[in-house]
Amino acid sequence: MFILTVIKLLLIALNIFPSRFTNRRIMFLIYMTNLVTHVMMDEPRFAQPIPNVTVAVGRDANLPCVVEHLGGYKVAWIHIDRQMILTIHRHVISRIPRYSITYTDNTWLLHVNQAHQDDRGYYMCQVNTNPMISQVGYLQVVVPPNILDIESTPSSVAVRENQNINMTCRADGFPAPKIIWRREDGEEITVEKKKKVLVYDADVLPLTKVSRNEMGAYLCIATNGVPPSVSKRIILDVEFSPMIWVPNQLVGAPSGTDVTIDCHTEAHPKAIIYWVYNSVMVLPSKKYKTDYTENSYRAHMKLTIRNLQYGDFGNYRCISKNSLGETEGSIRVYDNIIPSSRNDTTKSLQTDVGYAMKNDLYPGSASSSSSGGSSSAASSSTSMQTSALPGGVAGNSLSSLGSKGSLAIGKSTFYTERPPNEYASSSVAGLLLHRALLFGSGIYLILL
Repeated sequence: MFILTVIKLLLIALNIFPSRFTNRRIMFLIYMTNLVTHVMMDEPRFAQPIPNVTVAVGRDANLPCVVEHLGGYKVAWIHIDRQMILTIHRHVISRIPRYSITYTDNTWLLHVNQAHQDDRGYYMCQVNTNPMISQVGYLQVVVPPNILDIESTPSSVAVRENQNINMTCRADGFPAPKIIWRREDGEEITVEKKKKVLVYDADVLPLTKVSRNEMGAYLCIATNGVPPSVSKRIILDVEFSPMIWVPNQLVGAPSGTDVTIDCHTEAHPKAIIYWVYNSVMVLPSKKYKTDYTENSYRAHMKLTIRNLQYGDFGNYRCISKNSLGETEGSIRVYDNIIPSSRNDTTKSLQTDVGYAMKNDLYPGSASSSSSGGSSSAASSSTSMQTSALPGGVAGNSLSSLGSKGSLAIGKSTFYTERPPNEYASSSVAGLLLHRALLFGSGIYLILL
């Protein structure tokens, strides 16, 4: 303002003098120029503006104010938002010990140590000229994100299968954090019934009709551009009653060998799984070997039975039980006798039966068959093997007659719910097959 006043006076003086060029006018112009220059050089002025400074909470910040030709004037710092005088010249006025002032090379540096969020705002550097001159800078105090556990879903949450659940994640910080969700295992998240995404942006993650496949760890990640980003791990447990899948419900093995049976089960909460035979729990021993492999809510249970004997054949049950229910699977182990291991009596009976039926079915071939003896019957393209069981029950089936009355033998096998019992040589010797009778288009085997 003072400089403008001087310039105005100079212009008025120039109008007073005559328009012609005189020595007096030259001397006046030189004097006024020196006066204006002297005034301008001695008047305090800001050499540069105060920069806007950004600092993370808890860190130190510095605000510079560069004043040239200060002379006898003084510099003061003021926090406008608090309406608080912080420093005057080299003295700290504020009672907040985190503020301090230093002066070097026309620069008055305001120090804010361990900045708080309350320190955010506009700061004024003021020189007590008349009138006063000042400039303003802004201190931005940013805060990294912080997840608010009290307002968020707990670290572990459980829900029944096919029910709905909303998982919440709240966070504060400055600027306001952005929340994203993702699965820890990298699988997609199913939202809005059919929509699948790898990342979901929202404070609340809505899951509809939750399935067991959605069980696992979910990550809530909060970020606002201020490091470090933070995350919370939330375990979602989907509860359901046990289920069992049996790959093979009927397993055959010869006596004296080892056999392994298995079941697959799914359950949550974790189920108690075990084997039962003859209403007694099967425990690991020299006879039995148990093996359980678990992966999340799935389990694979195996039972190995060593050196199968007559008393080991029968029904084995795999049982899975948790707080929501119980289920079981059934596996029947039967004696699968190897034909080559049968005794001579059984082989002889099978050969005789097959030869007798051939003679009954094809009378014309009796003479040729008798000359070959048992070797002719053995070389026949179709042979019949009948395994007689104790109590008169046949182990293998005979298929039905063909369209022209021929008998297809040994081409199909049926399984009953009750596996074949062990062969007994005494019982086989006591069984007699008298003959085959032809009635119309059917064949009846009469067992006595």
